[in-house]
Amino acid sequence: MPDRAFFDTNILVYAFSGGDRRQSAALDLLLAGGTIGVQTLNEFARVVAGKLGTPWRDVILRLQTIQQLCEPAIPLTLAVHQRGLRIAQAHGYHIYDALMLAAALEASCTVFYSEDMHDGHVVGGMTIRNPFG
Repeated sequence: MPDRAFFDTNILVYAFSGGDRRQSAALDLLLAGGTIGVQTLNEFARVVAGKLGTPWRDVILRLQTIQQLCEPAIPLTLAVHQRGLRIAQAHGYHIYDALMLAAALEASCTVFYSEDMHDGHVVGGMTIRNPFG
């Protein structure tokens, strides 16, 4: 059975970061398809518009591309929020990371791609993988 992938925000940011050594690997993952959450989309917009200074028109076009390549975004529901709190408490992840892990579990993902989290750590049967390491 093939892995069902979920992408952390950093994977999406690198996929659109020309000149970054991680772009190729991130873009390959994104083009292969996977799952994202509304939290991921929000964080992507914050990083790309805020930290990188990308014009909103371009941010919106990139978000549309991401949504076309990925399965429908997992909503940030009360159930996802509560599961995220349990993950944060049990595993020590920051709440926003825990919310994305909870969304990935909600979508029955088996692998969570992230540069920032603990590579090889298993949460709820899902394995965190750093595709750049």
